Amino acid sequence: MRTIKADAIVVGSGPSGAAAAKRLSDAGYEAVILERQALPRHKPCSGIVSPRGHRFLIENFGPLPEETMHAPQYCRGVVFHFPSAPSLPMEFDGGPTPHLYRKFCDNWMARRSGAKIHAGTEFTGLEDDGKKVTVSARKDGEELRYEARCVIGADGPRLGVVKALYPGYAQSIPWFVVGQKFHAIKSCPLDEDYFHFWFHPGLGHYTWSHARDGRQIVGVGFKSGDAFDPRHARVTGYLRERHGVELGPGEDTEIVTANFGPSLINRYVFGKGNALITGQAAGFFNMIAEGMSCALHSGAIAGEAAAESFRRGTDMQSLYRGMIQSEVRRCSDQWNPLKIAFGRPHEADFRGALKKKAPAERRAIARDIFSFIKLYAPLGWGWQMLRQALLRAVTGRYSPSRWL
Repeated sequence: MRTIKADAIVVGSGPSGAAAAKRLSDAGYEAVILERQALPRHKPCSGIVSPRGHRFLIENFGPLPEETMHAPQYCRGVVFHFPSAPSLPMEFDGGPTPHLYRKFCDNWMARRSGAKIHAGTEFTGLEDDGKKVTVSARKDGEELRYEARCVIGADGPRLGVVKALYPGYAQSIPWFVVGQKFHAIKSCPLDEDYFHFWFHPGLGHYTWSHARDGRQIVGVGFKSGDAFDPRHARVTGYLRERHGVELGPGEDTEIVTANFGPSLINRYVFGKGNALITGQAAGFFNMIAEGMSCALHSGAIAGEAAAESFRRGTDMQSLYRGMIQSEVRRCSDQWNPLKIAFGRPHEADFRGALKKKAPAERRAIARDIFSFIKLYAPLGWGWQMLRQALLRAVTGRYSPSRWL
């Protein structure tokens, strides 16, 4: 069995993995990215990135090449739609942001990270003896062995590194199915410069639509266990009846599972010993399910923590958990009902847009949002969210005692 040595092994070549590898490489350490697929690889995703994520890309990786964006190339903001209230358009702070073509954008980031990329290589396990981490992997049927000072799990909802550390974790959390289809456009009054999201309990836990490369994406997310096609058909029927959206048959179905929830209730998983977990694998997921910006920033923090631990000889896990609190606050604040009501945690001005509505319209929007939130009641998240919001108000942070 071949043994490959490096300072750090990063599992996953998405935004969080590329950002972690970039920080390590910039600090002078050798990082190896393990990616189970050949690059560039397809990535089901809306492609909408927040202004904060856009700034990070430019500052850390440089101007975006043409090939890394879909058409329309930019998104002006989001529109919230309600079953019994007027729609609420909101532009992003700082102007439009890119509509990323993840297949090519992720590949571009990984290539510019400075790390060695071992594509077609699947992570299969790890051992941490306190001084080094031994990672096992497989490529084209060959078993490989890596030795490094740390491993960073950045493989999204696959949770490969998480499962190696906590074998029962994946069975302990609720999972959601998130799927989308692409449609030829016959008639679509929805503004193509915006990402559209529906607070409608009859459609699903997460329902969206936006334009891409001459077609319209219609997507729906729901608790794992239900069938996708009937759910999707219900959404397209609603868009036709409520918004006059006429589309061709759905094509190119994309379905993924998502570990949606840790950021709402502050139940992140950050690893143990010399194994750090970051990005969506750790539980980061922004409002409207924009995960790229928090993946980029949390990945960078993981890389910084590893590099700082190498340099100072300090405990890596303690260092990471201290540094990651800033991203926990930023991400969980977006779901915090007190922050939403009295602050401005998002990069689109919800409160400002709401104030422009008449009092009766504001009340209708509030009722619709409350009805939508009740979808999550069976998960027991409501009281947990409120409890975490109150603790945040009193202590100024979210308690690390709830993290794995």
